[in-house]
Amino acid sequence: MRVSTILPQRHWEDVAPAARAAEAVGFDAVMTVELNHDWYAPLVLAASATERVELTPSVAVAFPRSPTVLAQQAWDLQANSCGRCVLGLGSQVKGHNERRFGIVWAPPAPRLRDYVRALRAVWRCWETRGRLNFDSPNYKLTLMTPDFSPEPTGLPMVPVTIAAVGEAMLRVAGQVADGVRLHPLCSRRYLAEVCLPNIMEGMRRSGRNRAHFDVHGGGFVATGRDEAAVAAAMEIVRRRIGFYGSTRTYLPILALHGLEDLGAKLHRMSVEGRWDAMGAEVPDELVRTFAACGTYDDLPRAIEQRFGGVADSIDLHFPPDMPLELQRELLTDIRRIPHTFAGFDTNWQE
Repeated sequence: MRVSTILPQRHWEDVAPAARAAEAVGFDAVMTVELNHDWYAPLVLAASATERVELTPSVAVAFPRSPTVLAQQAWDLQANSCGRCVLGLGSQVKGHNERRFGIVWAPPAPRLRDYVRALRAVWRCWETRGRLNFDSPNYKLTLMTPDFSPEPTGLPMVPVTIAAVGEAMLRVAGQVADGVRLHPLCSRRYLAEVCLPNIMEGMRRSGRNRAHFDVHGGGFVATGRDEAAVAAAMEIVRRRIGFYGSTRTYLPILALHGLEDLGAKLHRMSVEGRWDAMGAEVPDELVRTFAACGTYDDLPRAIEQRFGGVADSIDLHFPPDMPLELQRELLTDIRRIPHTFAGFDTNWQE
């Protein structure tokens, strides 16, 4: 199983040392998140400090940006990292698009499908020096002059993975993307019964190969050196489950486990501004449904039980004071867990 970890984003001077350390202990990828800081700059710094690890946003919000703008950022990161960029995209929910980013909302699954295809049309134009002529219901791109075209890289096309929760977006992921970023609020049952069948249906529609598709997540990991540390980590997960469970977009995940009433209650609490009280509504059993929980000694087994056979990669974040040798040992054991993904197969053909 492949393992990625998050980079610091607040202070840029912390990025290069963290990226070098992650590469040295054996992580497969370093990632940024687009929350309260920019996703791009830390990956640029990490590219200059490393030689092997993948560099990925998990995820960049797509719709507030033109496909051409995001295409250029990913292109430069790919070119300057010798082909290590993996572009993670997400649609975000309606409220954030309309009220935080100020853009018009449209059905997200077909729009993101067009977005991925638009990215590839721009990249193909740049690499092959062909004509840009992309026309879809959501994006029409027909102008690209030589002065605005970067130099061909001679590298593979940037892999694109997309965040998906609902069935329509999961099918889009299988149809057009190189991987899927599953939400942390995702049980093994939801992954096996909802995610994988819809991903495979998308692949069937486009004739794509599961061996070249990375299923990342979904779920949490709660770990530590002893049971007290695991309990503390579970409290963090508990609060996040409460927060995510309050969003109606994620109700189908709770509904699969017969927890519609909990989802409705958490949503009411969010409307009332009772954010700090949400975690108390989440029992230990539910935390363990959504997370692999265990001490460092038990962690590889817990991850295999929770993710093995259904996911190809996960996120894992160690505390800064954890000995590097212990990190290496755990990562070595986790990376031995079998998975289906055999590598991205991106090319410049239509």
